Amino acid sequence: MADSVLGHPFRRFVWSPPIFREWSVPTALVDWLESPTAHIIKINVPGFRKDDIKVQVEEGNILRIKGESGKMEDPHEKDAIWHVAERGTGKGGFSRDIELPENVKVDQIKAQVENGILTILVPKDTTKSSGVRNINITSKL
Repeated sequence: MADSVLGHPFRRFVWSPPIFREWSVPTALVDWLESPTAHIIKINVPGFRKDDIKVQVEEGNILRIKGESGKMEDPHEKDAIWHVAERGTGKGGFSRDIELPENVKVDQIKAQVENGILTILVPKDTTKSSGVRNINITSKL
């Protein structure tokens, strides 16, 4: 009955666990730690080359990390049928937005990718502000 309603190729996406559904969105896993002098962000980017990844600061303090990769061609896969593509071998990408705190030096952010890990170093502005700001009081606004 199910084969006649949905057809054989689509059956696995309805009755299979969610991890195997085509519409699931790939997410790059993130670790964010803070030292006294910097924020260190590490992101899993297996299969992505340096040229496939874009790191930008937008709207003043939004760190946007995007990864886009095209399909990797293998001569043995010419007539192959994909059943599951979770390792990044098919077309895919990711995007993560991180709101940075105010006390960072956005003009000094550095990034490197090595062994499938993107490391972003966001230096802190270590000049201490007292957190107290005096407001001048006038008789008229």
